Amino acid sequence: MTTTTYSVNGMTCGHCSAAVTEELGKLPGVQEVKIDLNAGGTSAVHVTSETALDDAAVREAVDEAGYELAGSGS
Repeated sequence: MTTTTYSVNGMTCGHCSAAVTEELGKLPGVQEVKIDLNAGGTSAVHVTSETALDDAAVREAVDEAGYELAGSGS
């Protein structure tokens, strides 16, 4: 298992978090998504998966939810 933290812009509420969680949860191998919501700012999204995720797939999933991936990281 690996946990990667991504920065996402534009989320402001629990509904926003749920939308991002749902889209990321559809990616192959994703086991858990936890979000540290920073309403109106950059939120930390922690994704635990079986293997490292493709950044392009994560970006596409976040975009599908209506938000912007600001960066990926550790």
